[in-house]
Amino acid sequence: MCDLCAAQIPDDPPTDKRSPLCPGCAALPFCDDCGERATEMRRTVDDGTLCTHCAARWRECECCQRYTTDGASTINDGVVCDACRDDHYWRCSDCGLLARSLRTLDNGDEVCGDCEYQYRECGGCDRLTSNGTYCAGCESSQRNDRVYDYSYKPDPVFHGQGPVFLGLELEVKTPGTALEDCVDIASSHLDTVAYLKEDGSIGYGGGFEIVTHPMSYAWAIAEFPWTVLRELRIRGAYIDNHLGIHVHVSRDGFDSPAHVYRWMKFVYRNETHATRLARRRSDDWASFDPDARAEIVNFAKGDRFGYGRYQAINVCPKDTFEVRIFASSLQPQQVQAALAFVAASVEYTRALTSGDVARRRGWEWTAFVTWVRHHPIYLPLLAEMEALSCAS
Repeated sequence: MCDLCAAQIPDDPPTDKRSPLCPGCAALPFCDDCGERATEMRRTVDDGTLCTHCAARWRECECCQRYTTDGASTINDGVVCDACRDDHYWRCSDCGLLARSLRTLDNGDEVCGDCEYQYRECGGCDRLTSNGTYCAGCESSQRNDRVYDYSYKPDPVFHGQGPVFLGLELEVKTPGTALEDCVDIASSHLDTVAYLKEDGSIGYGGGFEIVTHPMSYAWAIAEFPWTVLRELRIRGAYIDNHLGIHVHVSRDGFDSPAHVYRWMKFVYRNETHATRLARRRSDDWASFDPDARAEIVNFAKGDRFGYGRYQAINVCPKDTFEVRIFASSLQPQQVQAALAFVAASVEYTRALTSGDVARRRGWEWTAFVTWVRHHPIYLPLLAEMEALSCAS
């Protein structure tokens, strides 16, 4: 009898008397994993063969139904192989998963069918918007022409000496009657240093986001027109719990992927102190997601997707990392401290060694505070640490 299917073997003696097979089973292919014959064959993405037992340890591509050891996650809770991902899928800007089709938002991002229900269709075009009846493009025709729509992105003007450049995004609200005056004040002071944009956190007609061109930290402290914050505050501009400060730092400012890893690990390890310094904790807009933290090594190597942009450190931008943890402010010291923390943490981790970590507790906040005390350029950061009781 055949060892595999128990069929009667013809009278001719089998080739292998120790493990006799009928002609049909003898023609079956061998599994590339276990080496046994595959009675039910599964194909791999590289045209290999698997038996059903071994295929259970692999992942089936939902597109081509071939098996892979890798694969990227989709909105259907499945995976797709690399070839199908590149040819047939696009990544959602919100959830970071792959989908066969996406809808375009008014800021240029694209979202999948699962995420599009957070938005509404613009009354003037077929784009999606989260900011009212109209998208930024349609609404801008009714807005101050000095406040650009959310998708506006001019060519950068670099200020100071690199390679570490910082970009500040500061969200500000204004009373409706004071909007024009506040736009006048901001525009007259900022000129080539920054520009004004709409933002969904603010809402239309009630304020703007100040977005700076790339600046070195030293240049920002010495040359940025800090008096603009006081003048805006006097005129009626204000902040609330929904507004934030985002600080971009140039990827080119890091020495290596190992430097990026040390920097991100330091920030995530010191979540309690960092959020106190930031004056807020926001799981919705700047999450210290433990799953994202576990992926730091991959982010350091250049992976930019998987958890969306609403993380403590947003890795989605191509040329920068975006630190999103800070509450907004119109107090110069608090805004300077946000810039200083990002700049200082990058420099602190640049030379951090395994010996510093093992013998001098280099990952700990107290070691960082001691280092800041010895670098007077970061005085705004030290002053804010002391004001918030996180300087020890």
